[in-house]
Amino acid sequence: MSVRCLIVDDNARFGDEASSLLEEDGISVVGFATSGDEAVRLTKELGPDLALVDISLGAESGFDVARRLADIGDTASPKVIFVSIYDEEEFSGPIAASSALGFIAKTELSSERIRSLLES
Repeated sequence: MSVRCLIVDDNARFGDEASSLLEEDGISVVGFATSGDEAVRLTKELGPDLALVDISLGAESGFDVARRLADIGDTASPKVIFVSIYDEEEFSGPIAASSALGFIAKTELSSERIRSLLES
């Protein structure tokens, strides 16, 4: 399955590392956004299948960004997977209440984990 991914994170170093890791494993990273506005713009321009959204985006909440991406529309809205350096337990309620497919800790990010969530 070919997956086109947008990474939404305020840490450029993580974006570079995640892009390299995912590209090596066959996930096409089509863009990198550092803010909600940029994520919405790139989603409309690039039409990714998936957005990896950092829960903590500096002044913004990744949960708010995920809602904005969902509001773009059914055909253009990417599936969302949250990522964070923090433990999933800290955000279990908001993650469950969101429309996201799930959560992956940044230290455990892999194309296998992404594909597993996409297939569930």
